[in-house]
Order: sequence, then structure tokens, then C-alpha cells
Amino acid sequence: MTMRYRTLGGTGIEVSAHCLGTMMFGEVGNPDHDDCARITHTALDAGINFVDTADMYGAGEAEEIVGKALRGRRDDVVLATKFYFPAGEGPNRGGGSRRWIRMAVEASLRRLQTDWIDLYQLHRPDERTDVEETLSALTDLVREGKIRAFGTSTFAAEQIVEAQHVSERRGLGRFRTEQPPYSILARGIEADVLPVCQTYRMGVLVWSPLAWGFLSGRYRKDQPIDLAAGRAALRPTRFDPDNPANAAQFDAVEKLAALADEIGVTLPELAIAFTISHPGVTSAILGPRTLDQLQGLLKGAALTLDDDVLDRIDEIVPPGVNVYEPNALFPNPTLAPHRRRRPAAERAAAPE
Repeated sequence: MTMRYRTLGGTGIEVSAHCLGTMMFGEVGNPDHDDCARITHTALDAGINFVDTADMYGAGEAEEIVGKALRGRRDDVVLATKFYFPAGEGPNRGGGSRRWIRMAVEASLRRLQTDWIDLYQLHRPDERTDVEETLSALTDLVREGKIRAFGTSTFAAEQIVEAQHVSERRGLGRFRTEQPPYSILARGIEADVLPVCQTYRMGVLVWSPLAWGFLSGRYRKDQPIDLAAGRAALRPTRFDPDNPANAAQFDAVEKLAALADEIGVTLPELAIAFTISHPGVTSAILGPRTLDQLQGLLKGAALTLDDDVLDRIDEIVPPGVNVYEPNALFPNPTLAPHRRRRPAAERAAAPE
């Protein structure tokens, strides 16, 4: 296959249109470090030059695996990792504070066995820390050469705009990328996040292109589903066909599967190809657990969808619509429904 490359926002860094995600590396997915290294090398040999990880994946284990796998190939890889989630017990061991950023980056550099990180991302918005504090600390890391650029993950459109304005007013470096969930079943970012990112020339690397496995072809309407195995075991209610809230997902999957059959591709191939068809998307993250899964995903990476197919997808799931909540496990607290009506009262009642 011929890998496509795109510029990561305004950074001038060229990255593959598909990125190797490593959330499944380690005990939570694939505990065989050597096998994970083979997955990494296969991805690189296929033309992928973009690898994304995070300090919270396996409590740092994924970063350790990536560090070992990239020995001898580090200079050819655009390496991204993330910080925010708590690491260890006690206060001040997470978030977007300067104190934690300085600690977290040193730990990630050590685990990744590298002198620099190409893209360092705030894994979730931190409502307890002024964004200026976070931007100032990250700007210092760029000046020190420890990171090349920095970005966000799952920020709302208004949070992206606020951060860009703070950077301009304070003369600080700015967030260059955003990492949101995006798939055929979760198109909400088309309504706001993607247009905002295009306005600010931000790169966008999207995660969960298979919609938490719903677009893998494994979960189908009127077929038995083992709710105690695989992804279904992590959140059974999301996959339970008897749950009325899931009816729209299962119906959409059946229509998309029929479309995939009609054009001669698999459902996962259709889903992967869809994510990079939007001009605002720079790269789609592929998160395989096995080598076979990676090879299947790479087939979708080679596929280009024409306007007719995209129009038919729009008829099944309209642009800008989420059929399911893509970030239900780690929601943005500032966007929670109960915060919209009485946010001041909610803050006053929140435990310290």
C-alpha cells in the first residue's frame, strides 16, 4: 500500500494519515512486549511514521514498550504522548499544573528512552488549572527542547478558542493539535471542533474510528453478544442489544454493513477510510491489540471513498450527529448536562 502523508497543522511536521495507537499495549490488552514491538515495526514498515501513546496506558507500561520498540528507529518517528490522569496516590500527581507537567514529562522521557517528545498532549481539560498556567509550562518545555509541539485531547470547541486567545494575549506557545473521538457513529465534532481547528490551523488526530468496536463487525443486531468478554466487558450496557438506548447504533451498523458489502469492502475498512475523508482530519489513530488486527486496519488505510459513498453514509448518520456518546468513560466535566443549569451551585456542592 502507499501511505498518505499530511502536515500536522501549522507545525510543518509531516505525519502519516494513519497513526499507530498503543492503548492496547501492555497488561490491559497485549502483555507480550515482543509482540507489541512486532506490531510497531510492521506499522512503520507499512509507512506509518506517527506513534501515539500516553503515560496512563498501563500505568506507563505502553510508553516503556514503545521506547524499546523504537530503538534504532526513533529519528524517523513522530512520537506523541499525553499527560493529565493521576499517576500514583496523593494530591498533585495529575492534571495540567506546571508542577505536574514538569514531573510527568521527565517520567515519560525516561520510559520512552528518548531526549524529546514530538507532540505532548493534555489528555483532558483541567478545570482546576488556569489554561495560562498549562500553556506557560508547555512553552518552556518547547524552549528547552524537551518537546517539539503540544496539543489537547477531547477539548470542546469553546475551550480550544479560549486557549488560542490566551496564547495570543500572553505571548505563549499555542496548542497545535486536538485529539477528539470521531467515527461514522460519532460525528459530533463536525459541527464545531473540526471547523474551529481548521480556523486555527490545528492538526487533528482522531481516536476510536471503529466506534468502540461497533464498526468492527463483531457486534451485530439479532446476534448473540458475550457481554463478559472483550470491549463489551468494560461497559456492558453500551453493547447490550436489549438496552433501548443502543437501538440506533445497531440499526446504523446494519445499514453500514450492507453498504460495505455492496462496494466490496469490510465494515472496518469502510469505517477507517471514512475518518480521513474529512479535510479537517490530519490522521486517524489505529489501536490494534494483535498483528492480525493491524493488518486488517491497514487495508482500510489504503481505501479512498468517493462522494457517492460518502453521501450514502450521510443518509445513514447525518453530519455532525453522535449516535452514541463517544467519550462516556471520561466525559468533559464542564459539558456535563447537570452543569449547564446551575454550574455555580454544582461547584459549591462539589467535594474538595
